[in-house]
Amino acid sequence: MSSYNICEKFISINGEGRFAGSPSVFIRFKGCNLNCSYCDTKWANRSDAPCEIMSEDEIYSYIRKSGIERVTLTGGEPLIQPDIGVLIRKLCSDKGLKVEIETNGSRDISEFMNMENRPSFTLDYKTPSSGMESGMLISNYDFIDERDTLKFVCGSVDDLEKAKYITDRYKPKAKIYISPVFGSIEPRILAEFIIDNKMNNVSLQIQLHKVIWESDKRGV
Repeated sequence: MSSYNICEKFISINGEGRFAGSPSVFIRFKGCNLNCSYCDTKWANRSDAPCEIMSEDEIYSYIRKSGIERVTLTGGEPLIQPDIGVLIRKLCSDKGLKVEIETNGSRDISEFMNMENRPSFTLDYKTPSSGMESGMLISNYDFIDERDTLKFVCGSVDDLEKAKYITDRYKPKAKIYISPVFGSIEPRILAEFIIDNKMNNVSLQIQLHKVIWESDKRGV
């Protein structure tokens, strides 16, 4: 039996990505291999972050008892967790669940793409202001498709320019969203950039959970 360090587990409305507005069970893992300047869950990345140890069976039971079909594995970074494939395969073997994995874009996702009832990936591209752009694994774009999401969190015009460059060059097949770094840039600037540059394949998105609740509230 595998075990996982879980910082939070809760039920909320999905705040971003293609499933924004939908109820989901969130499982937040401890630890991340990146250290983004704008990260809003740095507390969960710390080596001394409080957590509970749960097996894959305990996580599955918690999800099933919730009565919610959609599952979001988040962090931290889910894909650095030991034996994460065991948990992903267990959850995806239940066709009554719809599994989404929020990943920072630095880890290889290819091993999960041919699974039956495979998870949906929400893949970040870390823009220059994150300080972590060098960690991006561009080869992931060979695997994502219309079931997945590519997300750019932008805090400056330079970030927006990079988002345009990446989408123009690689033409990823996933749904593409651009979101503002909360409190750092006006959404109007993002909207005008998208319009002015005729980014027809891109949608602007605001993090819903930061609008509905306090911007730093946990468990939502």
